[in-house]
Amino acid sequence: MRPGPRPALVLAASVLGIFVGFGSLVIFSFGVFLKPVSAGFGWSRTQASLGFTLTALTVAAASPFLGRLADRIGPRRVILPCVSVYAAALAGLAFVHSLAAYYALYVALGLVGNGTAHLCYARVVSSWFDRRRGAALATVMAGAAAGAILIPPLATALIAHYGWRSAYLLLAAAAASLGLIPAVLFVHDAPQSRQGSGASARPHPPGLTGPAAARSSLFWLLLAGFFLFSLSVNGCVAHLIPMLTDRSIPAGPAALAASLLGVFTLLGRLLTGALLDRLPAPPLTAAFFTLAAAGVAILSSAHTSNSAFLGASLTGLGMGAEASVLPYLISRYFGLRSFTEIYGYAFTSYAIAGALGPLLMGWGYDQWHSYLIPTRVLAAAMFAGALILALLPRNAPTNSTEPATLPLAA
Repeated sequence: MRPGPRPALVLAASVLGIFVGFGSLVIFSFGVFLKPVSAGFGWSRTQASLGFTLTALTVAAASPFLGRLADRIGPRRVILPCVSVYAAALAGLAFVHSLAAYYALYVALGLVGNGTAHLCYARVVSSWFDRRRGAALATVMAGAAAGAILIPPLATALIAHYGWRSAYLLLAAAAASLGLIPAVLFVHDAPQSRQGSGASARPHPPGLTGPAAARSSLFWLLLAGFFLFSLSVNGCVAHLIPMLTDRSIPAGPAALAASLLGVFTLLGRLLTGALLDRLPAPPLTAAFFTLAAAGVAILSSAHTSNSAFLGASLTGLGMGAEASVLPYLISRYFGLRSFTEIYGYAFTSYAIAGALGPLLMGWGYDQWHSYLIPTRVLAAAMFAGALILALLPRNAPTNSTEPATLPLAA
């Protein structure tokens, strides 16, 4: 960690930015707004929910482009305009009067979404922290977990007191004040990582380009492990409450299990951050993913509140580890030269798997009229992802300009 106040200010500004960024505010408030917005316009739930689908697909498509742009011109020059457009689009939702405008604004949110989230902020924080990079990245990702816990009840209270249109305006104001102002003041790359000029300046941080990373077998194994995890955990989480209530677990304990999932996700991020800088990342990740696989397996046949609480807690620990470990491993294996671009590719893969998981769970339920078989299949897929990550090399040079290759080393 660099001495002095600057890294701490960069880290604090990044946490605030992610707390009100797309990954926490839009994702976790959507369900809160769904019913009042649908009722206000007379739209069906399917019509209103299509806004979420559009924004999720747009984020997946735009992430590699935003990542490449951030590596070329610097993440600050991507974050500031993205946060500005993001806050304006959120405010615009307060004034929509047609389904087309509603969809257009959600597409706009998706286009700039990862410029306000971990994709760019992880790049900034990684440039300031080396020896304690794992803890720093986990702290940043904890901002999103805190948003997942706090934003739904906040949005619910705002809608209850002021109506959904005013609630959108107030959340947009929070995004602008907590996201934009700290970023303007404090979010910069570390001086040694900026592109310079002159004969003696280093034109790029060390590491691989995006195409070079894509030629690496290590890159594809990393994506495979996280793809299987995303497929499994998102499928399980999306169907968590109906899966539990189908087995006669009351709605209250089922909702509490979902809350415990969020609490243990935050705990998992902080715990992983504390351990990443002390232990080899691949076996540590595999251990957390194995815990999550056990959690999904428990949920697959949970018939009591206590078993639901245990399964949700273990799954949450693995979810928290995932968010911290993925950018950490990318920075260590491939360096910072094209970090954001490579992270963008990985995020697109993760998002596609996240979209497929709930569909597979729904299809499995329709086929067998039970969540038992699809959930156990997903638990097995998650364990396979953990096994892949356990086999990754514990150390990899990031100064090389050649693709990382296998055989895998312990």
